[in-house]
Amino acid sequence: MGATLGSTLLGFGREVVNAKYYGTQWQMDAFLAASVIPTILFGVFNGALVSALVPTFSGYLALDRREEGWRLASTIINLLALVMVTCAVLGYLLAPWYVPLVAHGFPKPEMGVAIHMTRFLMPSVIAVALAGVLSGILNAYSRFRSAAIVGIVLNIVTISSVLVWNHKFGIYALVFGTALGLIAQMLVQIPAFLSLGGYRFVIDVHHPGLKKMWALLGPITIGSAAGQLAMFFDRFFASTLTPGYMAGMNYATKLVNFPQQIFAAAIATVIFPMLATKFAQDNPEGVVHSTTTGLRLVNFITIPSACALILLAHPIVQTLFERGSFGPSSVALTVGLLPFSAIGLFAIASNVVLTRCLFACRQTIWPVSVSVGSVILNVILSITWLPTLGARGLLLANSVSQTAQMLFLLVLVTRLVARLDWRALAESIVKIGASAFVMVLVLNWIGSLGVHPQPSFVSRAWFLLGEIAIGALVFIAAALVLRVEELSLAWQAILARFERNVIPPPESREAPIA
Repeated sequence: MGATLGSTLLGFGREVVNAKYYGTQWQMDAFLAASVIPTILFGVFNGALVSALVPTFSGYLALDRREEGWRLASTIINLLALVMVTCAVLGYLLAPWYVPLVAHGFPKPEMGVAIHMTRFLMPSVIAVALAGVLSGILNAYSRFRSAAIVGIVLNIVTISSVLVWNHKFGIYALVFGTALGLIAQMLVQIPAFLSLGGYRFVIDVHHPGLKKMWALLGPITIGSAAGQLAMFFDRFFASTLTPGYMAGMNYATKLVNFPQQIFAAAIATVIFPMLATKFAQDNPEGVVHSTTTGLRLVNFITIPSACALILLAHPIVQTLFERGSFGPSSVALTVGLLPFSAIGLFAIASNVVLTRCLFACRQTIWPVSVSVGSVILNVILSITWLPTLGARGLLLANSVSQTAQMLFLLVLVTRLVARLDWRALAESIVKIGASAFVMVLVLNWIGSLGVHPQPSFVSRAWFLLGEIAIGALVFIAAALVLRVEELSLAWQAILARFERNVIPPPESREAPIA
């Protein structure tokens, strides 16, 4: 629990530090463009390769075939190291050719900076890939401590580097800190990994376990890559906008992802093994119940969260970010973008639960196809709305494409698994929506009083916390009056998420850079 919350909070703190020193300056845009390739590799290797390796490796351990399992794991690690070293060298040499594909709208000076940043980050892709595999192997042995603290280590190293080196290196302090943090993620796991005593310096390309992995790897890789491509196109289109909008989009997205990472991912983590167990027991009613419960809990978390993010956008952004280089103009830019990202929170969180349901029921091709279709729709909408809405259009395209993906996944779950309890879902949405509406009315009334905090962090923080506390109490009170069952279910699920040896699956982890 401490590692999970600590990593999430420090990750958010990293954004606060970045905002103070770099705000929405063009240098921050350049860094976000340069970080695309390492972030994509993080998503692919921690989502696809680990998801294929862990069940295969665990199967050998369960059958007491430890030597065969470690021969497979060692082969994967050694091959991966060779491949990633080659990728890092090629990535360094070819940066002047592929970075302009990501940031095609940057002027020449900014493009040159983005290319240099990318070259500094390329060696870290080796550590990114290996860290994911080491985490998977440690988790297979129920050794969770080292794997759990990698996010904390990354954020501490990055934040410390910015604080210590910013006066000397400027934005490159963030680049160096990120690269060192990604390497530290791998290093912190090596002692625990070596203590297992199974690693061998061997490459066995004829190992039968490789065939099992390839069978799993295809659809998972496509699904992971599809999610990362959405970020690629966001940066691609945003590079044509006025400097600062790419950074503003990043801050707005991180604010929206915060409740999703803390609560929705926790719910999905608890629901996933329940779904797999019910499916294995040939219990379709249990699958329906667990999926419906997961979606109802998502309603309870995301509907009021989205309302609060939209209604309190200005005090939230001002309190968290307005200092140093993040001035009033940066606040106004981010506040204007936040609602367009927040409206997709409900769909983003629902997709996590629905995808878990299909994967637990051994359905992979259809959800991956829907994910790819969502990216295509996102690109089409981005092209359509970019000329008139700018960055708002890009975030709106994300929200709409996520909503479309949710609707398609709902249809898939109904047709391929079992019919959901639509009445319970509708009742949940109505009651939670009504509770959130009461909260909005009260918060609007508070805003109409014309009371404003003093222009200091302490005053603004107390005022914002007061608004959030009042809004939460009003929402909970309304939920109690309306007898919203999700109130107790959410508390039970969040507590269950932090039980000993319950960890999030690799694909739910936040990308380490942007």
